[in-house]
Amino acid sequence: MPRAIYPSDITREQFEVIRPQLDNFKKTTKPRALDVYDVFCAIVYVLKSCCQWRMLPSDYPKWGTVYSYFRQWNHKPELAPGETEGTLSLLEKLMYEQVAACRESDGRDAKTTFGIVDAQSVKNTDTADEKGYDAGKKVSGIKRHIVVDSNGLPHAIAVTTANVTDRNGALQAFSLHCSRLSEVQKFMVDGGYTGEPFADEVKRILNADVEVAKRNELHTFAVIPKRWVVERSFAWLEKCRRLWKNCEGLINTSLQMVVLAFLVLLLKRI
Repeated sequence: MPRAIYPSDITREQFEVIRPQLDNFKKTTKPRALDVYDVFCAIVYVLKSCCQWRMLPSDYPKWGTVYSYFRQWNHKPELAPGETEGTLSLLEKLMYEQVAACRESDGRDAKTTFGIVDAQSVKNTDTADEKGYDAGKKVSGIKRHIVVDSNGLPHAIAVTTANVTDRNGALQAFSLHCSRLSEVQKFMVDGGYTGEPFADEVKRILNADVEVAKRNELHTFAVIPKRWVVERSFAWLEKCRRLWKNCEGLINTSLQMVVLAFLVLLLKRI
């Protein structure tokens, strides 16, 4: 009996883009008894609705099975000795592949030459284990650091506790994703990233320049040129109720939920 169709579901045509990687991720000794498409849609249902895993609708696969697949897909292998660039989970690989494919379909290079950087502090719920306090925004929780191109597509994402400064979080994102940012020539940032030490570190890591766009230099209230792009990317995330607050016990799980939100957004553009 076919299951109900939920508003959070992507179409099967959209899912076919990532099905081969999901099917081949873990070798099995016998054919799967369930449809990976239903598993993926169940995870997206949790992301969009913010329900507990145990409260998944009964016509999806069992919640324990869905959560087990999510744990496998969001696992990040440990760094090998001597490695400095971060390893990627399967969900991250799929998202960055779709970012490159989306840019190439628009006639652009897969790697961007211009990046816009910003951070977002998010309050924790009582289920979250890791947190810090952002004194500037008076938020106890985590902080999301993202680098987007001029279309708002993510090229680097890092999640830290909220006590990590915007500058240090951005440098962490640059270090973890330096190969994807290797073509960037300039980063646009806001006043929170001001300072020569930050600019010097960016120059050392990626050999890129930093441009600071300050609102007080406009002498009136106005949208800072180009900065609105990254704010729109954060607004896309807030269409997922699971991301309104940090509900996850682990920092990596918080990161993977953000990655999943962008992945679904990119798949729905197909």
